[in-house]
Amino acid sequence: MSTLTTRKVFPFLQWLPLVNRVTLRFDFLAGLTGAVVVLPQGVAFAMIAGLPPVYGLYTAMVTPVVAALFGSSYHLVSGPTTTTSIAVFAAVSTLAIPGTDSFVTTALGLTMIVGLIQFSMGIARLGSLVNFVSRSVITGYTAGAAILIVTNQIKHLTGLSVPAGATFIQSWSYTFTHGQEINLTTVTLGFGTILAAVLIKKLKWSLPYFLIAMILSAVAGSLLPNAIPMVGEIPSGLPAFRIPGLSYETVTSMVPAAFAVAMLGLIEVTSISRSIAILSKQRLDSNQEFIGLGLSNIVGGMFSCYAGSGSFTRSGLNYTAGARTPMAAIFASILVMAIMMFVGPFAAYLPMATMGGIIMLVAYQLIDFHYILHLTQTSRSDAIVLIVTFISTLFLGLVFAIFSGIILSLYFYLRKTSKPKIVALAPHTINGKRKLLNTSVHGQATCPQLEIIRIDESLFFGSVENIRSFLHDLSAVKKHILIAGSGINFIDSSGAELLLSESERLKSIGGGLYYCRLKKPVRDFLDKGFKERLGSENFFLNEQEAIAAIFLKLDKGICASCQVRVFHECQSPRS
Repeated sequence: MSTLTTRKVFPFLQWLPLVNRVTLRFDFLAGLTGAVVVLPQGVAFAMIAGLPPVYGLYTAMVTPVVAALFGSSYHLVSGPTTTTSIAVFAAVSTLAIPGTDSFVTTALGLTMIVGLIQFSMGIARLGSLVNFVSRSVITGYTAGAAILIVTNQIKHLTGLSVPAGATFIQSWSYTFTHGQEINLTTVTLGFGTILAAVLIKKLKWSLPYFLIAMILSAVAGSLLPNAIPMVGEIPSGLPAFRIPGLSYETVTSMVPAAFAVAMLGLIEVTSISRSIAILSKQRLDSNQEFIGLGLSNIVGGMFSCYAGSGSFTRSGLNYTAGARTPMAAIFASILVMAIMMFVGPFAAYLPMATMGGIIMLVAYQLIDFHYILHLTQTSRSDAIVLIVTFISTLFLGLVFAIFSGIILSLYFYLRKTSKPKIVALAPHTINGKRKLLNTSVHGQATCPQLEIIRIDESLFFGSVENIRSFLHDLSAVKKHILIAGSGINFIDSSGAELLLSESERLKSIGGGLYYCRLKKPVRDFLDKGFKERLGSENFFLNEQEAIAAIFLKLDKGICASCQVRVFHECQSPRS
């Protein structure tokens, strides 16, 4: 195996030579900061996913190590995140009741399937697929998921016994109809935790405000005279190896949801790693990130971890804390393991209302209010995509929400590209310089025989009928049409066949179809057998060269009586 191949298979060999005494010191300090931050996050995110708190900490131990060793980013920190936690809960809650052993087993099995999908996409170099999930889809899904998170935590804040497996509507209906049974102690404790976290964050940003708020709330809870539900002691041991036992029917039923979770995780990793790479000036391999994340979830699923992804908070903190290599993420995982040995038993004193308050605050921070407001004011189609995804998330489930958002986004894109903007051009003099400009803007006259148009969209199967209709209507007035191709980025066989049929039709009525300023990808495609059929003599480098050649083909009788004379050639004496 060559050195290059070895480094591709084991990417950590590329950065391992960079590790020295200095980098280890920086990485250890960054890892210590990350470990402190991930402790409360791990507990909260696991509960968002419908899992016991310890599974969030297991995910913070195992997933970051594998992702650091097999990814390409030096600063990305993987592990439990809000997005994947929401997605896991949404996917698994349709198959098992949250809080049961079946739910845990299904979540771990889902994690392995998610990992296999992500790993396969990385091996197949399908990194570009995540580009088909627009920000509108993600924002709508996240906002809907945030409402579901709040709904799921209402029982912890109110002390109500909301039926297990209740839907969004059923949960709120139960809450309003049993309002007289609300426990004011848990409500006070939960909202007190939220208030404390917000105040601590405003006072000093560098403090781990979630952790401090949890400690203060736990102390307050211990002083209360009435017994309140507690999180319970977290096992202090390390995760054991086990492969989730799932039936074939369960596995096959999870694949659509697993694909949606996998795509969300990949989008998260791609966006976070790219944003940090801009700051660190590091060159990334997106497909390697897919492989690293996939392996981390495959291995994690075998060690009681649920689906993890890249964390924006911890990754950004890792970079700003001075991390030099992926060793920082590995140090953070090791430190979480060490801290767990001592902290686990103290979770027995942590009120459920406290965790409910923390999780509700996390849910609120998930909603991008600024972007949603901006979208409603600027893009009707994107706003519709966001709203449909949001509503689908609340009432129809994760898989339907994500795929309906993607399909709707593609529909609006195809509808837009199928109706390309076609601009009529004519010569116009500005500051002594003669240029071809948009006639609808500048109002200049056009030649009665030759129309110059610019198509501001690709010529593909979706747009040919609209372009054909335009050319048909235009040819009823003018028989010679010059297409300025600077706005055409792409052409397929349907587009090329359109040009052939329209060229032959215009020739049959004594006119012609001509082309200039075509981009290289378009020229290269037409060179493959289409250019000769279209007539090589009809292709020109620019408008000036094209007009000079086409002018010779115009009806001189019409030219003689023409009062417009828009081209330089029109000023020359006619034969």
